[in-house]
Amino acid sequence: MKHLKSHLPWTVILITEMIRQDADICTTKFTAMTIKLTTEEFKQKVFDYTKSKEWKYEGSLPAIIDFYADWCGPCKMVAPVLEELAKEYEGKLLIYKVDTEKEEELSAVFGIRSIPTFLFIPASGTPMIQPGAFPKNVFKEVIDEHLLKPADSNE
Repeated sequence: MKHLKSHLPWTVILITEMIRQDADICTTKFTAMTIKLTTEEFKQKVFDYTKSKEWKYEGSLPAIIDFYADWCGPCKMVAPVLEELAKEYEGKLLIYKVDTEKEEELSAVFGIRSIPTFLFIPASGTPMIQPGAFPKNVFKEVIDEHLLKPADSNE
């Protein structure tokens, strides 16, 4: 027992350092990646359609919701583009992903019939929904011209 007590402080320091480093890595990963949403998380972070029929976005940053499925080829092609955009627009835009296979209620509420389908949500105003896999330049155009453009700038 005496032998263990002498190593205990070093063990605590080592474990504490490992936790700190791991937390730093996790923080970095989560701030610049797409975010998977469940139906309940969607209701909290985006819009609670069970309490209101009139659209009211709960977030403060514009967002893109990707309705996808793991087996969907076009969804897999678009996924890396969305990850790049999440990093590129970090702090300006959120990119969420909704698995249509797991979140059937949410998919039905938005009438998702083909995937991928994207819900483009400005910080204020009316969202736009569009099915299809788009190249990066199309996403950037929608983001820059519709999601990040100031509401009072109609030129």
